[in-house]
Amino acid sequence: MSFIVNIGIIIAISAYAYVHGLSRAVSLRNKQAQSLHSLPHYYGLFPALTAFIPAALCLVAFMIGDEMYIRSHIAGLVPAAVQADPEFSMTIQLAQLRNIADGLVFGEPAPWMMIAGAKWAALSSQIDILASIFAIGLAICGAVFGQTRIQAQFRARNQVERIIIFFLASSSLIAIITTIGIVVSVVFESLRFFQLVPVTEFLFNTTWNPQFEGAERAGSGGANAVYGSVPLFAGTLLISVVALSVAVPVGLFSAIFLSEYATPRQRAVIKPVMELLAGVPTVVYGFFAALTVAPFVRDLGASIGLDVASESALAAGFVMGIMIIPFVSSLSDDVINAVPQSLRDAAYGLGSTKSETVRQVVLPAALSGIAASILLAVSRAVGETMIVVMAAGLAANLSFNPFDAVTTVTSQIVTILVGDQEFESAKTLSAFALALTLIIITLALNMIALAVVKRYKEQYD
Repeated sequence: MSFIVNIGIIIAISAYAYVHGLSRAVSLRNKQAQSLHSLPHYYGLFPALTAFIPAALCLVAFMIGDEMYIRSHIAGLVPAAVQADPEFSMTIQLAQLRNIADGLVFGEPAPWMMIAGAKWAALSSQIDILASIFAIGLAICGAVFGQTRIQAQFRARNQVERIIIFFLASSSLIAIITTIGIVVSVVFESLRFFQLVPVTEFLFNTTWNPQFEGAERAGSGGANAVYGSVPLFAGTLLISVVALSVAVPVGLFSAIFLSEYATPRQRAVIKPVMELLAGVPTVVYGFFAALTVAPFVRDLGASIGLDVASESALAAGFVMGIMIIPFVSSLSDDVINAVPQSLRDAAYGLGSTKSETVRQVVLPAALSGIAASILLAVSRAVGETMIVVMAAGLAANLSFNPFDAVTTVTSQIVTILVGDQEFESAKTLSAFALALTLIIITLALNMIALAVVKRYKEQYD
């Protein structure tokens, strides 16, 4: 049975366990003179949870482990003569066998491939049957166990809350493990890249010209592949600065106006309209930047005698700045509104004007929150891809002129990993090295922001 069918059966068993446990609790309350320890619905939730959680975990375990088990078993069926081929790749071979098992046969596969594909399909079917038996069996056993615990003095509420707390803690642990897994995988692939390309060349070379095998210095002795990341990070910095030059002043001034000067009617209209900018897909911004803003900037520059590229950093950064305005304005507005009104009243009592109160009292009090909103905008600008790909191009030029065409780290990562790639190539592995460097830079920015927040944070009663 499929995963959806198994989950449906488990949910049905859990629902029955809940209804039966609830009815038993109500029956106990009506028959016995003493009251129940917990509310009746807790007596229904306990058997429902003991039925659902173990069964769901069992299904997840089978989903994670079955592919690894099948691949390890089928890998032994690949003939040694096939594996001896210099161009042999076990990953590609197993993918072909998986297609045969799914009924996707292309061309005339070798007889051994048909046998291995049939074996794959048989193992997959057997594992699906075992998963259904174990999951449904666990659900039934859990429901029966939960029903046997239902008594008048059973601490059902305590047990349910304990299970929920364990589930919440496990969710937090999953998030931590996922983050660690991402970092470890990026570090591992980056180390493979740095075995092919020196770290000093990657960090300090000013030319970025990745190539696949055949024209690749790291893989075949060619002289055309160069992996200097300086132009990529310079382009990322340039476009981010342009974007922040637009987003930070406009967002911060908008937040000040909305929180300190706007009437309730103006605020009710302006704030939702500004926040709509955050809901526009980035591909729409990229389309707008490529077809509207970039030609306008180029024509405007030509009219005053400036040489502006058709895909300039200025156009991409300007549109990116418009996109991240809500990140600055919304958070800054919330932070400014959180400043106690008593501080404003005290400033007014001392004879300060509205503008003096905002500049000398409100903004210093909200500085830590404003810094956090700007950090979020920086992270959003550094990680943006679609606008840069569509409006700034892919030319790795080392330039700090906003009128030139540049590219960013994220756009190069996307370009390198698009389509079928050979993961033994230094070009493909370079995407992980770029990602690792970007993670380190983002971590450094976070640490700087935390230091700023800690330094200027103010607390009020």
